[in-house]
Amino acid sequence: MNTPPQPDQKLSHNAPIYSVGEISTALKRTVQENFGRVRVRGEVSGLKQATSGHIYFGLKDVDAVLDAVCWRNKAAKLSFEPMDGLEVICTGQLTTYPSRSRYQIIIDHIEPAGVGALMQLLEERRALLSAEGLFDPSNKQPIPYLPEVIGIITSESGAVIRDIMHRLRDRFPRKVILWPVRVQGTGAANEIAEAINGFNSLSENDSTTQPSLLIVARGGGSIEDLWPFNEEIVVRAAANSHIPLISAIGHETDTTLIDLAADQRAPTPSTAAELAVPMRSDLVHALTNYRRRLTGTLTNRITSLNTELRATARGLHNPYELLDISRQRLDELSDRLSLAMKMHLERIQNGLATLRMALQPHHPGAEIKRMRLQTTSLEHQLQREIQLRITHARRTLDSHKKLLESLSYHRILERGFTVVRDENNRTITEASSIKTGTALKVEFHDGNISVISGKT
Repeated sequence: MNTPPQPDQKLSHNAPIYSVGEISTALKRTVQENFGRVRVRGEVSGLKQATSGHIYFGLKDVDAVLDAVCWRNKAAKLSFEPMDGLEVICTGQLTTYPSRSRYQIIIDHIEPAGVGALMQLLEERRALLSAEGLFDPSNKQPIPYLPEVIGIITSESGAVIRDIMHRLRDRFPRKVILWPVRVQGTGAANEIAEAINGFNSLSENDSTTQPSLLIVARGGGSIEDLWPFNEEIVVRAAANSHIPLISAIGHETDTTLIDLAADQRAPTPSTAAELAVPMRSDLVHALTNYRRRLTGTLTNRITSLNTELRATARGLHNPYELLDISRQRLDELSDRLSLAMKMHLERIQNGLATLRMALQPHHPGAEIKRMRLQTTSLEHQLQREIQLRITHARRTLDSHKKLLESLSYHRILERGFTVVRDENNRTITEASSIKTGTALKVEFHDGNISVISGKT
């Protein structure tokens, strides 16, 4: 420190004269030498995070306010994010800020003043978000049974991602997309929220990698370690996710606000993987049972239809009886046709005889020629009449034959059915009417076999 000239000292009653910078430097040295590293307890007020990553706020109590600064490299390593109104204990070096003539603490570490303070803040935030409906069970989405793609939000290093991947491989391997984030400290909440929102944006724009399920996971830790998952930005991102989300934060006894906003909470990351996919062996077993039941159902249905078909067949007339009637009718028509032809020839012959008698007085040559022409004409008419009758009879016979064939039970036998008759050639229609040891004849479409009935 420079000593001012002697004449000036005399003019100011022997007091030395200092420059502003000298005074500021002297004060800074005095503060740093006498206090060094300190721990200060107070309430965070006016917190501001600069774009550079540095954090500025006031640390106050009922008597005073102390300016506080946490540089970016230290802020990134904080175990939780400070916020206005939270009582904390700050560890750092007391110094001054000469440009503003203010003293301040340069913070290396921040911790809550007690778990009670964090719990009080947690309960206040829970009540606020619950009142907005973010935890309403009616807003929960169902977890897909077998998602094609699973998005995982956690640290890329550590046991959590390894446990999840190992459990997925054991149960039912799926395509996994990891979005690595910090899971504690300053900035972790922003990264987690950005990952949730990012996956939701990805699912809208890229159909090839769209996750159908999200898992947000972290291992166990203190309430300060898990605090990013209580941050409002994370809770709102989880509640607004249109992709179903499973939270797996900490151990089974740990509960964070994201657990309340998620569509389903898992007590551990490994359990989250179990909730995400079913056991492949269980699916194979279930499909085997379904196939067995389906086969049995189809077999029973076919048996029932066969029974109904046999019952319907018993109600049909014997096609042979219908054919016999048609044959008899055909014989009658044939006899009538022969008789009609004979009678017609007799009438023609009688007419010729009459004409012959009438022509005797006339010239026989001319009369014979006329009668010959008339006879030829009558023969042609007779032949046409006979041909028409025969054609009509054949058409009638063919029609009856087709009808008989369509009603014939042999057509049913050709489809695999049989007719069972007793030793008196009577048709058996009910199984209850057959006694054990009865001789039966079974008719197939290509022949008959003899069988002896047994016990059923």
